[in-house]
Amino acid sequence: MDILKVKGNKIVNAEGAALWLRGPSLGGWMNLENFINGYPGIESSLRDTFASVLGAGKADFFFQRLIHHFFTEADVKLIRECGSTVIRLPLNYRHFEADDKPFHYKEEGFALLDRALGWCEKHGLYAILDLHAVQGWQNSDWPSDNSSRNSLLWVHTHFQDRCVELWKEIARRYRGRAVVAGYDLINEPLSGAPYGRLDAHYTPSNWKLVNALYRRLVESIREIDGEHIIFLEGDNFSKQFDGMAPPFADNLVYSGHHYNHASLGPGPYPGRIKGVEWNRERQEEVYLAHEGTRYARMHDVPYWVGEFGSVYNGYPEEVDCRFLALDDQIGVFEEHGAHWTIWTYKDMGVMGWVTVDPESEYAATVRHILDAKTELRADFWSWWLPPTRTDRIVNELSEHIMTVLDDPDLDSESVTKYLRQSALYEYVGQIMQSGMAKIFKDMSEEKLDDILSSFSLEKCIRNDRLLEMMKKYLAADKAGG
Repeated sequence: MDILKVKGNKIVNAEGAALWLRGPSLGGWMNLENFINGYPGIESSLRDTFASVLGAGKADFFFQRLIHHFFTEADVKLIRECGSTVIRLPLNYRHFEADDKPFHYKEEGFALLDRALGWCEKHGLYAILDLHAVQGWQNSDWPSDNSSRNSLLWVHTHFQDRCVELWKEIARRYRGRAVVAGYDLINEPLSGAPYGRLDAHYTPSNWKLVNALYRRLVESIREIDGEHIIFLEGDNFSKQFDGMAPPFADNLVYSGHHYNHASLGPGPYPGRIKGVEWNRERQEEVYLAHEGTRYARMHDVPYWVGEFGSVYNGYPEEVDCRFLALDDQIGVFEEHGAHWTIWTYKDMGVMGWVTVDPESEYAATVRHILDAKTELRADFWSWWLPPTRTDRIVNELSEHIMTVLDDPDLDSESVTKYLRQSALYEYVGQIMQSGMAKIFKDMSEEKLDDILSSFSLEKCIRNDRLLEMMKKYLAADKAGG
């Protein structure tokens, strides 16, 4: 394996030949997510709750075994056999640094990452290291392990200092390591609402802060590691680039996230979704209009679609639509020479290449929690599901709020969205955690390990239709462009 470089608008190997980075992201491994791992709320509070109910030792064992079974060499082998050249590894800073011991780094976190990189190296699979949950929270949502709605990274230099120093530590450990394709510095920044503005879908980006932190991070890493590619994501969940500074260093790749209504639904494809006609032409139009693709074309730099994907747990009669939409979307990426990593490799039956068997012991054990999450809408990443009584209650309350406040500047869609997110995902999700922990309280470690082995590849179900689609594109010869 070669340390990869940027040459013009391409990523190249040591001989200067173009290499396309294509493969999956590994959500739910070193950064747990509720819909992926089948729990309510956010990871950090789940860990605290389990420690309180099970005891610190047994809780630690639970999460160690969950992570152990979730990703093994067998998974790496499958990913590589499908034709992938890369896997994106989302990381939670808490694996490497504790809040009560800032600037001191955990060897056990790096040991876990080292083991995975060893598997990738063995099978010739590049890895992108993605800081998915950043100190102080870089955005307001659950993927950053955040239930506060605050994004304090952008207003507290303490958190920025810790982010910089952690990346310097990562650079020290992996400089010269060819299996690492590069460093994805901050997943899905949201700089414009550090204190969680909830009255509008989007807020203006604070580009002064974003550009300053990116420059500081890049310059700090370059003092230690002058070779690896550095990936920079757009603001507002990787969708906005219009205020991004022009490329200011060598070996920079820019990344946007491309979720769209066609892949998430509900609605027909091809067909009309939310008042818009969706088909392949629309897919291309949306891709080319994305601020990230426009930025990459303007500055002639490589472009990486860091996240996108379809969901298959909505209306059963629309599953074919989601596959067709995804097929067209990837076709557009390929036609325009984008690198891509699809979200996600493994989950509880939402959008993964492989999924936990719904008849598995883990699914059976936490069935009440899973059903309650669906009825109470405690997973925000499930808004495409058929409505429940809870949706009707929230919609009625939202309408009542709008009527009482009578403020023409309030956006009713935002009020409904954030009411659901704050009340259901954050509050209800959190209070469900103790009930989940109690399920495991009196189990032996042997029993816990047996249940958690439901996440192992050998016990999971493969999404064969999705895997065949992946093989179709991953096997395509894109050498030379």
